[in-house]
This record gives sequence, structure tokens and C-alpha cells, in this order.
Amino acid sequence: MATKNKELKMYSFDQIKDEFIGEIGTEKRTQYEQELQLEILGEMIRKVRLERNLTQDELGKLIGVQRAQISKLENSKTNVTMETILKVFGALNAKVNFNVELMNKRIQIAR
Repeated sequence: MATKNKELKMYSFDQIKDEFIGEIGTEKRTQYEQELQLEILGEMIRKVRLERNLTQDELGKLIGVQRAQISKLENSKTNVTMETILKVFGALNAKVNFNVELMNKRIQIAR
């Protein structure tokens, strides 16, 4: 029985996302990227909270929200405002840096 040497084609993660989610700039891809960023943010909140030996209830009390709100943040079950993010990381005594990228967009400032 002869075996055929089949060459497997390799794909990058970006190529797979382009194929199955959509190319950069499409509505579906933008939504995917935003949801992914919220998941990462939630995981960061959980990790820092645990490093600080705080319960969700204790963190909630520090920023004036219920434990359930902290749970929703950590599990990416809610939209979060910049104000809330800053309050959470402020209460966790963590420095926050934001990186804003404008892709193929022109900004016009009114004169």
C-alpha cells in the first residue's frame, strides 16, 4: 500500500479569524474583538482582586456597588464604563494605562 505525502497547509490565527469571524473592520470582527477585550479585562480584575486578598463583596463595598456587579464585571456579563474601570483598579491600588488605536480613521477637529 503506497502512502501519499500530503502537505498540510498552515494558517495563522489572523487568517483563521478573517475566514470564520470576518476581516478587520467588519461589524462581526469588531464585536468579537470588543468581547475578547472585555473578557481579558474581567480576568485582570479577578486576578488583581485575588492577589489583594479581597472578596467580590469587599471590592464592591470599596467602590459602592453590590457583589453581583463585581461578579458580572469579572465574568464579562455586563457593559462597563470607564468610570467603573477606574474605580475598580483604583480600589485595587493598580495603575491603569489605556492604548487607543485609530485604524484608517481621520479625525477632524472643529475650528
